[in-house]
Amino acid sequence: MKIKYIHEPTDLQCGQAVLAMVLDKSVDEIIEFLGNDRETNLKEMKTTFRHFGVEISDERIQVNNKSELPDLCLLSLETPRCWHWSLFCNGVFYDPEHNILNDFPESDRRYYWKLSVPDKQKNRKE
Repeated sequence: MKIKYIHEPTDLQCGQAVLAMVLDKSVDEIIEFLGNDRETNLKEMKTTFRHFGVEISDERIQVNNKSELPDLCLLSLETPRCWHWSLFCNGVFYDPEHNILNDFPESDRRYYWKLSVPDKQKNRKE
């Protein structure tokens, strides 16, 4: 799966940016779908992924190292400033605040939920 990086438009839209990157939509489309232009919660993230056909695991898994991550996953990171949504895909971190990274942005606690995109969506992005 190929990801087009999206920087969060505001400090409160990391969730919308992650959803937009995975779903190949604009942040505005995600905001309109959610009816929310501020912080997103886990329920909103799961509901949106599932509505658009992306599977997300129910289990939250704590992670320490990049090598423990699946090919595609939603990340929840405790950064120095706040809890933050981020995205990991095929060895690369697509972080709405910190850009494209080779490792986790500065964070203390880290969790992930595995994502699975149907083949039809994967092909659309490549």
